[in-house]
Amino acid sequence: MLQKNQLPKNSKPPLHNYATYSSLAFQMLAIMLIGVFGGLKLDDWIGTRPIFTIIITLLAVIFSIYYAIKDFIKK
Repeated sequence: MLQKNQLPKNSKPPLHNYATYSSLAFQMLAIMLIGVFGGLKLDDWIGTRPIFTIIITLLAVIFSIYYAIKDFIKK
């Protein structure tokens, strides 16, 4: 029988899932922001205002979703 302060051998600390998924959310946000700002800079450099911003932002969203799914499958 478990006492109050003991966890089962195969369980993780209570805040482990919170820390894991909040860090995943920040990583996804960072990937998307890099895509947006990279697209804006590329559009300013080439002179095609919304085209590269839209394309690179969509690619960044797709990549961040792929990264999240890959991380969920791994765990």
